[in-house]
Amino acid sequence: MAQPSRFLINTGTGKGKTSAAMGVLGRSWARGWSTCVVQFVKSEKWKVGERKLANHLEIDWFTLGDGFTWESTDLDETAAKGRHAWDVAAERIAGGTYDLVILDEATYIVKYGWVPVADIVTVIANRPERTNVIMTGRYAAPELIEIADTVTDMTKVKHAMDQGIGARKGIEY
Repeated sequence: MAQPSRFLINTGTGKGKTSAAMGVLGRSWARGWSTCVVQFVKSEKWKVGERKLANHLEIDWFTLGDGFTWESTDLDETAAKGRHAWDVAAERIAGGTYDLVILDEATYIVKYGWVPVADIVTVIANRPERTNVIMTGRYAAPELIEIADTVTDMTKVKHAMDQGIGARKGIEY
């Protein structure tokens, strides 16, 4: 008997939310799963290592954000990109062709009010039986936590950036 799909959330203020999801990406590929990543905040200017790996493994990848909100020069455009990213993600989830859909930094589209949480709950709760979903980002909405099978809260104890040490290729990206 096949096990039902899962909905996982990696949230909290600590480092490792996306890194943990990318670990599952590697595991899913190794198991022959059809996998897709939709990035909600990061833009194409970020040349992240996991994207290079996904391209090598022929994993579908959509980078649809324009950077963090505090870097935005047009918040209306940033919000529109977030809504578009959700439309792309919802289509990938509902389509039933993927075994795993990773929604990287998707919690922010709810936090900033770009997409109603009820819309996201509906799509994820009604996903096809084969489609597992992992959502990452700070401030996961209680409604999403409620329907999740597994929620991990990454808690920052100490971070190099607090000591003035910048992001390092291969570690943070």
